[in-house]
Amino acid sequence: QVQLEESGGGLVQPGGSLRLSCAASTTMRSIYPMAWYRQVTGKQRELVAEITSSGMTNYADSVKGRFTISRVYAQNTVFLQMNSLNPEDTAVYYCKLRSPMGDHWGQGTQVTVSS
Repeated sequence: QVQLEESGGGLVQPGGSLRLSCAASTTMRSIYPMAWYRQVTGKQRELVAEITSSGMTNYADSVKGRFTISRVYAQNTVFLQMNSLNPEDTAVYYCKLRSPMGDHWGQGTQVTVSS
């Protein structure tokens, strides 16, 4: 069973920054694609950013130029650097790892952007 441990959420003012972290708690032989999603209550979970095992990235249009996803080389650990945050970024952020066994999700971390 793969468990993902997230950290780094919190309350930040508009224009501020936060860095989210996500690490697989179990040692895995292979490196897998990982991603960050977010969900607002009453809305569907949406993709924020994703990164392949080789480091290629893809972003939602709403975060391009503000958010950066990265991973530790040869590890199933990813980060999401979020800059220029605005109230529309408020959501629960989830980390996902895709393995041959399926998708594995973290428990979520709350990000609130408010003055």
